[in-house]
Amino acid sequence: MNRWLAAAALSGCAFVMAMPGLAQAQDMAPNELVEKVTSDVLKEIHDNSGVRSGNLNAAREAVDRLVMPHINFPRMTAAAVGPAWRNATQEQRTQVINEFKAMLIRTYAGSLDQIGDLKVVVLPMRAQTDENDVLVRTEVRGGDQPIKLDYRLQRTPGQGHGWKVYNVNVMGAWIVDSYRSQFQSIVNSKGIEGLIDALKKGDVK
Repeated sequence: MNRWLAAAALSGCAFVMAMPGLAQAQDMAPNELVEKVTSDVLKEIHDNSGVRSGNLNAAREAVDRLVMPHINFPRMTAAAVGPAWRNATQEQRTQVINEFKAMLIRTYAGSLDQIGDLKVVVLPMRAQTDENDVLVRTEVRGGDQPIKLDYRLQRTPGQGHGWKVYNVNVMGAWIVDSYRSQFQSIVNSKGIEGLIDALKKGDVK
């Protein structure tokens, strides 16, 4: 995936799910949540010189603070790993999740300085209000051409965070799908431990 597009996804998808208050987020529809917080999150990127310059520690802190409570990372990682996830131990699953998150931050943090003065426009939703799994469509504008970003969100009652993102489509490429073939190839030849090792070493791009 093009690094600039991936950075747009990271900023427009992941960062976009930060929110000003838990109670407010639980009451919001998914598209309303995206629309409300996007401007605040892009301002965070613009004002945080460490994130903007690609500083890994600054990016990690920002992602952990603003993003991770609102991403269904276990579901995202399980989908990327595929059938082997069922046979992995809980310790292995935790390691894969943590290393996958670290890899995404490590890979794309250096591209955040290219975000510039982008604007995220939330498009009309087509889902019913009682659905628990929805698609939120947006466009990132301000570059040479609009970038289409689609977000799959799942309602997570009882987990305290309302809606959570579990996949992102950047101009036709779903992030989970883009990693699945790499993950499964490694798992088929080296097992889950091989995947953990490959993620740690940066062999997955």
